[in-house]
Formats: sequence, structure tokens, C-alpha cells
Amino acid sequence: MKVLVTGAAGFIGFYVSKVLTKKGYKVVGLDNINDYYDVNLKFARLNELGITKNEASEFNKLCKSKTNDFSFVRMNLENRDELPKLFQSEKFDIVCNLAAQAGVRYSLENPETYVDSNLVGFLNILECCRHNDIKHLVYASSSSVYGMNKKIPFSTDDNVDHPISLYAATKKSNELMAHTYSHLFKVPTTGLRFFTVYGPWGRPDMAMFLFTDAIVNDRAIKVFNHGKMERDFTYIDDIVEGVVRIIEKPTEKRVEANDYYKVYNIGNNDSVKLLDFIKEIEFNLDKVAKKDMLPMQPGDVERTWADVDELIKDYSYSPNTSIKEGVKSFIDWFKAYYK
Repeated sequence: MKVLVTGAAGFIGFYVSKVLTKKGYKVVGLDNINDYYDVNLKFARLNELGITKNEASEFNKLCKSKTNDFSFVRMNLENRDELPKLFQSEKFDIVCNLAAQAGVRYSLENPETYVDSNLVGFLNILECCRHNDIKHLVYASSSSVYGMNKKIPFSTDDNVDHPISLYAATKKSNELMAHTYSHLFKVPTTGLRFFTVYGPWGRPDMAMFLFTDAIVNDRAIKVFNHGKMERDFTYIDDIVEGVVRIIEKPTEKRVEANDYYKVYNIGNNDSVKLLDFIKEIEFNLDKVAKKDMLPMQPGDVERTWADVDELIKDYSYSPNTSIKEGVKSFIDWFKAYYK
């Protein structure tokens, strides 16, 4: 089986590529390696997958790892000439689309970037899946689609018609676009609403990384809504376990049942207070954080909590990494990586 993993130099895409390759899949990773955050971290992830910085730097050239069944191509999803060529030449069985312009707050300042990557790019993926007999498209949505939803925990049955950031709006749009292609062209699609993912190799714009880096370097951490925040923090291994289970499960029964479109929450099935999360970081660093208590940021929400019952029922999904274990793993990695 050959799988295309887009966003392969990103946090989740890197791990998914790594696990699939270990399981014996042929994996082609795609990423444009943009500078939204430190590109050296992205190149370092690719290096872990057997692709050097020089190999990964050139656009639209497929390079093969010397150590495993992983190949990589640097490409923009919105490239309507090159992406179809890649699909035609590589003949993928499954596509796992984890590429997107990330970040809620960044979307307030750079809206055009989100339209190019998350809307035009995703349409390009759907068109390529439609015309190349892709057996299953698994794609990243986001918990941000729930917007100001007050009902806890968040369920996929809840109304998601009121996003409060452009990022959230593009993710909801992806779900609608996938539904259209599933309905019209019988493309099996599964959307995953990711909740706050953290762990080693995590994104520098996420709370885990920002807090740790600030505390280590004696800077104050920014604590929004004066600390009255809760998040469904989900450890990367638990997320990847769920993603890979979905990739590995054949879609024949869904096709027989005319059930081409699915959306699931994927999270830790719990909500943790932000201040408790910070305490765990302080404990592992043996250092008290200086806290800059700030009001709520535009586009942000006070609380998230994933109802993952459907994922448990359909895929035996079992998130089981505690905050204590997860935070320690991240900080051990952070100290080693930035030594």
C-alpha cells in the first residue's frame, strides 16, 4: 500500500509518516516547508525520516530515503500543475492530508495564506483523489470549528456554523468540500477534528513549547483569559495511534453501505485546566514561571473537550497518556534538542 502524507515535515505528519513506514507502508511525504515557524525544526524532522536538508530543499523533486520506504517532495498543495502529476506518477492508494496553514491568531493577520493552502490546496487534493481512484482520504479538521459552543464535551452532532477565526472557517469549509466530493463522486473521506496536540517535536507556536521556552529563558509566559482556560490536551502518540488505525481500516464496508463521508473528534476525552498544565511544566523544569496574565485573545475559546465515543466505537481508539507523562516526555526532548 502506498500512502501520501501531506504536511510530512509538520508535527503530526512527521509522526504519522514515521509510524506508517515502520509498519511497512510505502510513504510519500509532501510539505512546502514554509516559514510560519522555524524551518530548521521541519528539516530536522525530515532528517529523522532519512531525508537531508539539501534533498528536501528543492521544489517539486521527489527524493528517496536511503534507510526506509519513505520519499519526500517539497511542493505547494495549491500547485495545480505539479500535484496532479505526482498523483499520476506515484499511484497512491490512500491520502492522509495533514498539510494546512496552521494557527488561529495568525489567521487574523494573514488571511490570504489560509485561502491558498487550506481552501485552494484542499480542493486540489480532492480533485486528485477524485481522478486517481484513491481508496480513502483522511484529512485534518480542527476542534476550532466548534467556535463558541457552550455544550461540553464537544460532539460531532453539535452545530458548527459559527466559527470565530478564519482558520476555523477554512477547516469547516474542508468538511463541507469533502462532503460534496463524497456525495457526488463517491470518494471515501474521513475528517478528524484534532484537539490540542502536544509532545516531542511539537510546534513552537503551541502553548507547550511557548511556555517551556519562556520559562527556561527567564521570560514571562502569556496566560490568556487570566488563566481561566481549559484544553483537551492530547499527547502525540495517542493522536497518531488514532490516525493510523483509520488509515489501516479498509473502507469496503462503508462503500457497500453508501457511507462515504465521516467526521470524528480525536482528542484525549478530558479537559485540563491551563494553570494545572503550567504547574506540570514548572514541576518538570524545577522552576516557577513568571506569568503575564492577559485578557482573552480574539478568535480563542475558553474551554475544549472532545467527545471521542464514536472513534472508540468504530476504531477502538484509546488515548491513555496522562498529562504527567506527556509533559515530562516533551521537556526531556526539549532539553536534549536545545542543549
